[in-house]
This record gives sequence, structure tokens and C-alpha cells, in this order.
Amino acid sequence: MSTETDTLPLASEFPSASRDDWRKLADGVLKGTPFERLVGKTYDGLRIDPIYERARNAVAIPARAAGAPWAIMQRVDHPDAAIANAQALHDLENGATGLTVVFAGANAARGYGLPPTKDALKRALDGVYLDAGIDIELEIGPQSRDMGEHLAELLAERHITPSAVKVRFGLDPIGGGGVRGSSHGPWESIAKVFGGKITQLAKLGFRGPFAPADGRVIHDAGGSEAQELAYVLAVGVAYLRALADAGIPLENARRMIYARLSADADQFLTMAKFRALRLLWARIEQSCGLTPEPLFVVAETSWRMLTQRDPDVNMLRATIAAFSAGLGGANSVSVLPHTLALGLPDAFARRIARNTQLVLLEESNLDKVSDPAAGSGGIETLTKQLCEAAWSLFQEIEKAGGAFAALEKNIIQPKVAAVRAARDTNIARRKDVLTGASEFPNLNEKKPAVLDAKPAALPWTDEVVLTFDALAPIRLGAPFEELRDRSDAMLAKSGKRPAVFLANLGTPADFTARATFTKSFFETGGIEALGNDGFSDPGTLAAAFKTSGAKLVCLCSSDKVYGAQAVAAAQALHAAGAKHIYLAGRPGDLEPALREAGVTGFIAAGGDALATLKAAYQML
Repeated sequence: MSTETDTLPLASEFPSASRDDWRKLADGVLKGTPFERLVGKTYDGLRIDPIYERARNAVAIPARAAGAPWAIMQRVDHPDAAIANAQALHDLENGATGLTVVFAGANAARGYGLPPTKDALKRALDGVYLDAGIDIELEIGPQSRDMGEHLAELLAERHITPSAVKVRFGLDPIGGGGVRGSSHGPWESIAKVFGGKITQLAKLGFRGPFAPADGRVIHDAGGSEAQELAYVLAVGVAYLRALADAGIPLENARRMIYARLSADADQFLTMAKFRALRLLWARIEQSCGLTPEPLFVVAETSWRMLTQRDPDVNMLRATIAAFSAGLGGANSVSVLPHTLALGLPDAFARRIARNTQLVLLEESNLDKVSDPAAGSGGIETLTKQLCEAAWSLFQEIEKAGGAFAALEKNIIQPKVAAVRAARDTNIARRKDVLTGASEFPNLNEKKPAVLDAKPAALPWTDEVVLTFDALAPIRLGAPFEELRDRSDAMLAKSGKRPAVFLANLGTPADFTARATFTKSFFETGGIEALGNDGFSDPGTLAAAFKTSGAKLVCLCSSDKVYGAQAVAAAQALHAAGAKHIYLAGRPGDLEPALREAGVTGFIAAGGDALATLKAAYQML
């Protein structure tokens, strides 16, 4: 009978295997196909191998205290401060441990936010015990830059010592300029005001941190992981210099700065990105002659990955993102509600955002292990590669004069635009899949409820002195969603969506695979696919097409059936009035005959689906 200390020697029952053994087996399956076909690449060009060995001599990266949960942040962004207050109290009563108070005009307000007034701040935080250990983060814009002083006045009215409040102030003039593409002055003058404001807040007794190096500026604009990290480093260093120039010792100045990264649904890259940031910032601290301390890192789930179509899938994306950020060592995590791209989220969407983290922490106990990725060959390799790539980009920014100068000289923006263009291409070709938007659409989905709140529009009051290219936020699914919107408009006007008739040839075994592909292909653009049980007679096929009323038609079947029936089918469809005939698949040697028979286009995996769909609407 075994004891608790006994182990089952299961591994000893199997022969040992090496990487070379695996490679031989893989080559046997590849049958001459280059091994590089199994190697992936990130948008930074970093190599992702199909298999890794265990990392040797890995050292855990210090982040949160061992066993300490991250803060569960919930957005407070309703334009009506009374409603925002009711939401905030409900969130805190039901599991949130922090509030992100968003003011209109802030970089990530997403069109909403509290009015930038002291009264709005006071009303929104009414009944909130600010000295009870909850996290408060202010997301401010140009019109709300004095919110720190307003908070100090509010605390004085409540007889609360500022040092008793865990508050982050969101003072980010570089990030604001980057998103807007403008500045009300040169960096030298802005840095003086920035340093003076933080000095004043510190004198009032606030502990900070005060200024975020906010990677969302790059991520939301479509940038890569290394670009986001390099930008965060450059902004952090610029703020360190500004604080040092204001007379604050570096030992204290570094604790006044925090970082914010976006977390998306790429689990391994997100984990590696958060781990890499801590290593990179430690190198910054060492370069300043400081003994490294853990940087306070805030995570927010990605705005650009949110879709308006099939928004329930956003819950899955957010779960992966929050999971990855938490395991990557984030100190606080904010999950964007899954309906935010459609409007201001209701109570259900806010509850799901909150509970996503509660389940990860209280049921999955993800906070109980410090740096669980340590020793993982794949994640350790990605972390190292990101460090090297980001540091190189950071050095380029520094050579240009720092973060603000690099923005002013449009050095950062073209690099981000190049990555965004590559993303757009892969999304258009459906290589990067957005479930519900670019793949697996549901034309009959019901839109979820959102609150009836008008987006806030604030006038710009500052004089614009400098302009440069803006790093405007995007959503990756927007191009496909625009086509779906056109379809909805046509349905509302005429009672029918645009349609494509599936000219299925042969038996279901012949056409089902390509018919399924074709249905998904066209319906991602809102063009309804009209299916059937298949045809063998061209005349019957042509009659069914005419009866359908569709203006587009697509031949669907196997290559074998195409060789025997496609030309005759296309001729019959063309004679029946079909002016736009597609064929699902690659035509090969049949292409000249098919085109002569009336086929005008071919759709296949890897093709530019977005361009084809846009052209279809023009033909319609």
C-alpha cells in the first residue's frame, strides 16, 4: 500500500524522447514540406516555434506580492454622475475592489465619461469609502486636468487624509498628445507644468502613483507588442526626467510613475509582454543607479479586439485577456464590458465584466502562484525576444530626443501604421480571425441592450501649438461591421438583405465543405447565402437561381465535380441572367474555360474577402 510520499513512476514506462526524436517524426508527417511552415511570426517578426524545451535556470519575475490578488477595477463612466454613483456602489458591493473613474475627453473614454467638474466627481463618489483600501484610478483629459486638486478638496470635506487613499491620477500629457495628434506647447513647457502639478499633489499628502506610461496609445492604434513596450519605456523615462527636473529625487520619482498595458486574446504574447515590461523597467532603474523595485502595472482588456457583431464572443476574449494579464503579474485589471463597442454597457454587461475576474481569482485561484510562466520554454523565449526588440525600439526613440520628440517628428507613427496595415491585410484575408465578425457570422443575431446615454462632446479649449500624426484608436472588426450595417440598412428599407445563391453541384458529400465556407464568406459582409440540396441538371439549377431572386451566385462543389459540371452550370446560369458568378475554390487549369462560361471571380481561403465583399456591394 502506497504512502503519501510515494510517487507513481508513470514516466518510466515510456522511452525517453528528445527534440531530435520529435523532429524526425514531424519531418515524416511534413513529407518534404519545409519545416519553416510550422514556425509562426508575430507582428514584430519574432519567431514562434511549434515546440520548446523547458527553460533552464529560469528566475521568477517579481510582480505582485506572493498570494496577493490583483485589484478588480470597474469603469465609472456614465455621463450622469448620479447614475454613475449607483453603478459604482453596486460594483463595490458585488466584488469590485477598485473604481476607474473616467472623465469625458480622456483618451479611453470611448465617447462617454463624467462631466469634468468637481461636482460630478463628488456626486459619483458619494457613499464610497475612499479610505477603505479600494483602488481609485482617475482617467482624465485636458478638460479634467485639475481633478487631483478637486479630489483633495473632497477628501478635506470628508476629513480623510490623502495618504489613506489608494489613488492613481492618470496625468499623461504625452499620451493625450499622441492620441489627439496635437499639443498646446513644446515639451519643455509641458514638462514643467507636469512636474509642478505632481509636486503639488505630493505636498497635499497623496502617495501616488501619479503618471501612467500608457501603452494603450500604441495598442489601440494597431501597434505591436514590442512597439507598445518601447513606447511605455520612453514615456516612463520622459516622466522620470521631468520629475527629476522638478527637484524630486529619482528614488521617489520612480514610485510616482506606473504603467498600463493592453491585454488581448493572444494568451502567450500577453503574458510575455507583461513579464517583459518588468524586466525592461528594472533595466531602466539600474541605468539610473537605483536598485530595482516592482513597477505598478495596470492592465485593461483590449479595445481594438471588441466587436459589435456577436458581442457575446467578447466575453471569451476578455476572459483570456484577464487571465493572461493576471498570470503576467498585473497589479490591477480592468475588463471592458462586452457591449462597450455598441454603447454604454448595462448592468448585465458590467456584472459579466466584474465576474470574469471574480471567477479567475476566487474559483481558479490564479493569484496563488507567483509568475507561473517561469520555466516555460515558449513564454520565456517570447519574453526574452520582446525585451530585445522593445529595447532596440526604445533606443531609437531616445536617439530622436525622447517620447514627445519622436511623436512630434512622426517617428513612432509610421512604424505603428505599418503594423496596422499588416493587421488589416490579415483580417481582410481572414488569416487573423475575429469570430462573429470576419468568421462564423450570425445574420439573425439580436443586439444586446445598452443604456440610453448620449456620448459626451466637449469643446477643445487649449490653443494648438504643435500638430503631428495622431495615433487614433481603431477596432479590428470595423471594416466587416460596416458591410453588415449596409446589409441591415437594406433589410430595413426593402425587407430583404442582399443575397448570393449557392449553386451547389452534385451530392452533399461533394458540395457541403465549400458551401459552408461560401456561406461564412459572404455572410461576414451581410450578404445572405441561399442554400439548397444540390443540382446535377444545369437547367434545373438555372431555374432555381431565377426563382431565388438573388443577384449573385456562387458555384460550390469538389474539384472532381467542377471538372465535369462547372462549365455547363456557369453557362446555364449566365444564360439565366446571372451577371456575377463566383466559384468557391481555386480553378487551376479550368480557369480560362470557366471565365469564358461566365465566371467572374473565385473565392478561396487566404483571398482578400473584404475586397471581394466590397466589390460585391458595388455590383449590387
